Parts: sequence; C-alpha cells; structure tokens
Amino acid sequence: MKNIIWLASYPKSGNTWFRVFLTNLMTESNKPAYINNLKKTTIASNRYVFDSLTGIESSDLTFEEIDKIRPFVYKKLSDENESITFMKVHDAYTTINNETTPLFPNDASYGVIYFLRNPLDVAVSYSHHSGRDCDQVIEWMNDMNHSFNGKSKILQNQLRQKLLTWSQHPISWIDNKNIPVCVLRYEDMLKNPIETFTRAVLFTGLKYNLGEIERAINLSSFERLQKQEKEKGFKEKNQHSDSFFRKGKIGSWKEELNEKQVKNIIMNHRQTMIRFKYLNEKNELLF
Repeated sequence: MKNIIWLASYPKSGNTWFRVFLTNLMTESNKPAYINNLKKTTIASNRYVFDSLTGIESSDLTFEEIDKIRPFVYKKLSDENESITFMKVHDAYTTINNETTPLFPNDASYGVIYFLRNPLDVAVSYSHHSGRDCDQVIEWMNDMNHSFNGKSKILQNQLRQKLLTWSQHPISWIDNKNIPVCVLRYEDMLKNPIETFTRAVLFTGLKYNLGEIERAINLSSFERLQKQEKEKGFKEKNQHSDSFFRKGKIGSWKEELNEKQVKNIIMNHRQTMIRFKYLNEKNELLF
C-alpha cells in the first residue's frame, strides 16, 4: 500500500508549522497541540527508526551504505502501517545505486507536500536557526554538496541528509516523475491560510470539513507556537539559536540582508525564483 506522505522542504520553509497544524487537525481537540509531542509525524532521517527497523547500528555504516538501505526502511514502514503516514523530510529527492533507485521508494509513497519559501527569507531564518552569519548560509544555499550531518565527527541523532542547492532542492521533488506533489508556498500559508491548508488536506485524502480545518489553523497560530516555546522550550531548536519560532513573517530579508547578499541569491537562483513567482522577468522582487 502506498501510504507515506512526505512533508518535504528546504530548512526553515514552513514544514514544522504544518506538522503542528496536522497534529491539531488529527487530534480533534480544542486545546492546542503540544509542540514537543508532535506524534503524528517523524523525520525520515531519524537514526533510531533506521536502527530499530533494520537491526543494524547505522554508526557502523558509511553514509553511502546507509543510503542504500534507507528505501527498504521506508518500504517496511509503509508495509507495517495501514493508514496514511506522514514523514518530515529535509533531504532532496535523490537516487542511489548508480542513479537508478530513488531514495524515497515509489511503492511506499502516496504523495509529497512540498513547502517552498522565498530564498531571501530562508537565508535569514536559516542563519538565525544555525547560528551562522548570512554569508555562510548563502554559501550553503549555493552549494550542491551541502548536507546535514555529513561531516560531523560526533554521532548525531539524524542520518546524513543531502540538501543540494536551494534551487535544486524544490526542483528535485516537484519535477520528480514518480510521486504526486502538492506545492505550498509559505507566503500563501500566511496570506491565504484557509484556501492553502484546505488544498493540502484534500491532497492527503483525509476527511475533514472546513470548520475543522479552520479550528486547526487557529490552534496553530504563530503566536501560540511562540508562547509555547517561550514557556517550555522546543526540542527541535538548534542549540546555536535563541528560538525556533522567531518571527514567521514575510519580508524579513529587507531588514537583515545587504544589497550584495540579495544580488548573490538572485544571481544563483533567478530561474527558480521566477518559476515560483518570487521574482519577475524584470528582476523585480514580488515578496
């Protein structure tokens, strides 16, 4: 049964916000979901899931050996679940075995919800999240070899995740020929939440009415998330950042990026920005 829905995104693009919404929707409570207990989703790079399902210590394997086994892990997860299963993913959609086998298997995949955000705002948010300056983050966004947990000498709780460049990441998922994709722009999630979140729910095949979707959106407001994090912390926050739910607004780049940094991002990602309506053909920014 194809029952995994991948919640895919480049970092800091709205993935976690949607996971909170999803938990609020599926728990059907009038109290907001606890951000440190988002049980309805897990991340595809979870080392514990890999180790427990394979019976192999991933710490004994190379990155390449792990990647060859990951498709079987996801197929096993799919086989063991009869209902729709959501998995957060920061990996790009890549292939293994001499580029013949997708890392995310077709026969386990119901669909992909891909979260896309203006790369100018991604640079700012990713900078605060990682504790690195914007120049370093922009360099990562331009680097096709950029990955999470790909160089650390310390064993992390997540496996290596290849991100590629900011432009390559969405294109790898959205243009794949194997798995249906629903694209959600972060900006539309903020400006037209009911329409945008409803489209995503319809894509999943889950049966919820408009009132239930509106309730979940309200319970997942950024103000609620900030309040919860301030009171109890958030386990997914990077140790180098002050907060995970920092601003959640459109256009933060205007206050934090200089002209050189803006030009760098546009130069390296112009065609993708035009395609997804962050920039027009005259190089005028639309957000």
